[in-house]
Amino acid sequence: MRAFLASVVVSIVLAGGAAYYLNAVMTNATVYQSFATSGARVGDPGKNLVGADWSGS
Repeated sequence: MRAFLASVVVSIVLAGGAAYYLNAVMTNATVYQSFATSGARVGDPGKNLVGADWSGS
């Protein structure tokens, strides 16, 4: 039983550490800002990506 509880605690600590690390490393930039390199020509996609007549369903 001690081994099971220890594994649960370790998994929670690892998940929390991974979440903290990924939150610190990842930026909240959009895709066209993050991947704007010389090899990828991605511009500002705009606001309406599906068309003027899209109903949302």
